[in-house]
Amino acid sequence: MRRLERACMAAVLAAVAVVAGAALPPALQAQLSRLPPPLQQQLRARQATLQALAPWQRQALQQRSIAWDALPLAQRRELRERWQAWQALPAREQWQLRTAATAFAALPPEQQQALRARFEELDESERRGWRLGPVLGADYARLQPLLMQVPAAQREPLLAVLRAMTPAELDDLATLAQRTPPPERDALRRDLVSTSAANRAAWLRLRLDR
Repeated sequence: MRRLERACMAAVLAAVAVVAGAALPPALQAQLSRLPPPLQQQLRARQATLQALAPWQRQALQQRSIAWDALPLAQRRELRERWQAWQALPAREQWQLRTAATAFAALPPEQQQALRARFEELDESERRGWRLGPVLGADYARLQPLLMQVPAAQREPLLAVLRAMTPAELDDLATLAQRTPPPERDALRRDLVSTSAANRAAWLRLRLDR
């Protein structure tokens, strides 16, 4: 998405969050028409949903927006990244995390604190790696060479392939990632994404046997 389109979307979303009960201002409406049709439809649907809220719900939403704007920029960036990571997870993994959160909330406070302390002891990159969900997060330390400095255009296709792989394939890939020198990792990612699911296991074994 071009810079202008990103700025328009941010402006529209901000206007929707703050003025949930009103139509979009004419200036923003004009900019909205320049966005891709699917995004226009999404924003208009969101606006319609917000307009259907009761007055007290719109007021609560506006208060949340004000509270959000009052947060430090670094904290807003952190929370936004967490939300985006959550949205990117498959539905099954979201369900697994909701179940885990319920189980965590039922633990005694001292056990909760102990688990939080263990998490805080992890390296920062490994903590961020857990945002990939319970499957890839568990393998992040081993897959890290392949997941570092991934070009933006490659990231989503790469994650889609990784989430479709079997545990045995992920294990082979982790071994291969550790063996691959940094200058060759980009080529490895491209080859992995372009290899069909039916041929992936054989391709991995062939690369490991070299």
